[in-house]
Amino acid sequence: MTLLVLGSGGREHAITAALAKNPRVTKIYAAPGNGGIAALAECVPIAATDLENIRAFALEHGVDFAVPAADDPLVAGAVDVLEDAGIACFGPSRAAAAIEGSKVFSKNLMKKYNIPTAAYEVFESAGAAMRYLDTHETYPLVIKADGLALGKGVIIVQTRREAKEAISDIMEKQKFGASGSRVVIEEFLTGPEVSVLSFMDGETVVPMLSSMDHKRALDGDRGLNTGGMGVVAPNPCYTPEIAARCMEEIYMPTLRAMNAEGRPFKGCLYFGLMLTARGPKVIEYNCRFGDPEAQAMLPLLDTDLLDIFMAVREGRLGGLSIQWKNKHACCVILASGGYPEKYGTGYPIAFGDTGGALLYHAGTKLVDGTLVTSGGRVLGVTALGENLEEAIAGAYAAADEITFANAFCRKDIGAQALEYLA
Repeated sequence: MTLLVLGSGGREHAITAALAKNPRVTKIYAAPGNGGIAALAECVPIAATDLENIRAFALEHGVDFAVPAADDPLVAGAVDVLEDAGIACFGPSRAAAAIEGSKVFSKNLMKKYNIPTAAYEVFESAGAAMRYLDTHETYPLVIKADGLALGKGVIIVQTRREAKEAISDIMEKQKFGASGSRVVIEEFLTGPEVSVLSFMDGETVVPMLSSMDHKRALDGDRGLNTGGMGVVAPNPCYTPEIAARCMEEIYMPTLRAMNAEGRPFKGCLYFGLMLTARGPKVIEYNCRFGDPEAQAMLPLLDTDLLDIFMAVREGRLGGLSIQWKNKHACCVILASGGYPEKYGTGYPIAFGDTGGALLYHAGTKLVDGTLVTSGGRVLGVTALGENLEEAIAGAYAAADEITFANAFCRKDIGAQALEYLA
């Protein structure tokens, strides 16, 4: 089989590495890929959102199966375009991808179908949002740009002044472009956060292992929101009892809601959850594998990934037994100094002895045979262990063996999970 993976980050590297294990796979293309993916696939210089050229390339090169892995191509309709051309895909249709592409859509969906989430209001103008804030006394609040914003469109504000600055940045200064034409202002929930990726084929939901993401840039959950600075799996806060409750109150109701809306979801649906004192609630949906969650999750998967992808597309998920390693995983992100705001690129990357760690490239490229930095999040360093402590120690030991100018990482990935276990 010839495969095509769309995207250029650590998630795409992890997916490509897993797909490459299938003995039926003879060729993988990645568009556009990165410096690490190039060791497994032929990278082609086509943007993942350039759907017309993606379609033409796939037809010309005999692609049998495509995986639009990133949010942008999915929300733009990559699956529709490729399936219409006769190319099988793993991922949701454009209509179904709206569950991530529009926070207004997803919040209204949860409200309509009684799926537990934070109370919220939607605003289509900065003036209306500002007037609402003038009357609102309870802080903190969460302000979200409606559309995609590279994981950075969510701002937690502590005061009315911060809230108004956030509205101005999103709606007036258009910090996130058209994604900020509408905003959601919602209540701030407290409790342990859990990420649960799930395979879904429109009839069946199979949750993957749980994980704990670390969104803020700096230790102690300080600093700006990022696309994710590290993750551990499984999440010790997510008990079998909570999992059963989520299946009954959140996962299956979401599947049924999307079917009722005429938007059946087939692919990977990410549930971002908060375990509040009143029970689990949905913070957000993503219409694809999380990043960096995929970099911790896929190394723990024992069942062949391509077999799962094909079963999802063909509606056979309910007949598949998906197996996981009885281990723990930790992924630490090495980032460029200044991320998630301004940062330099083009710095050579040097590797020491990283042992058995898995290195997933996110912001790298090859320049005249030299691997250099090309993004904010540069590498995901993943280690497995018999317990969480072992996985965390392995990831940091390997991360210490990698150097490039202005590199930084959070030093407390997994610390909160260890506290919970204690």
